[in-house]
Amino acid sequence: MVNWSSVETVFLDMDGTLLDLHFDNHFWLEHLPRRYAEQFDLHPQQARDTLIPMIMAERGSLNWYCTDYWSDRLSVDITGLKAEVGDRIGFRPHVTDFLTALKSAGLQSVIVTNCHPDPLALKLERTGLDRHVDAIISSHELGKPKEDPRFWQELNSVTSYSAPATLMVDDSFPVLESARTAGIGQCLAILAPDSRQPAREHHPDIPGIHHFDEVLPSLRQRHPLPSSR
Repeated sequence: MVNWSSVETVFLDMDGTLLDLHFDNHFWLEHLPRRYAEQFDLHPQQARDTLIPMIMAERGSLNWYCTDYWSDRLSVDITGLKAEVGDRIGFRPHVTDFLTALKSAGLQSVIVTNCHPDPLALKLERTGLDRHVDAIISSHELGKPKEDPRFWQELNSVTSYSAPATLMVDDSFPVLESARTAGIGQCLAILAPDSRQPAREHHPDIPGIHHFDEVLPSLRQRHPLPSSR
């Protein structure tokens, strides 16, 4: 599944990989349409019919992920509305064990996320995720989403890494395909990003797991934890 012996750096997506994608799906598909309907005196279904196509039209672009863009375009406080359902933010299964094992193995762990800095701050406040990794980089710092193969070249300007010795873990197949195109050595897909939704089918060319316990034994075998005496 993963050749740990050739890995030096692990790039980790955040939403749907380390954190349960249920929060984001609930916000965009349920909470935002409901609050938008309240603010503009619309029927909830009318709000959904207005918002969802508008949002989906930006899929894969930096605007898709940009809190400022949607706040301006919809005339609502996206960051404030996200905080209203912040109790839904949480880790996916086995994440902290996996991050601890990466650290014990001496591997560099970097969160590489499309999340805008405002909701990123909310998620870090709720989870303390930043204490478990070496660095966090938002694509908004570089002006390109991870789906753009040029993103990976720009990434070298803010963190040093060797692409062939890097593993990218993400729940987005377009992002993983972009990483492969850019020369990232290994890619691993998360197939069950949302705890409330069924798992997705495997990608024909990219290995996938449901949860990190599937790769923990091989990671720990590469660099066993020191035995306590």
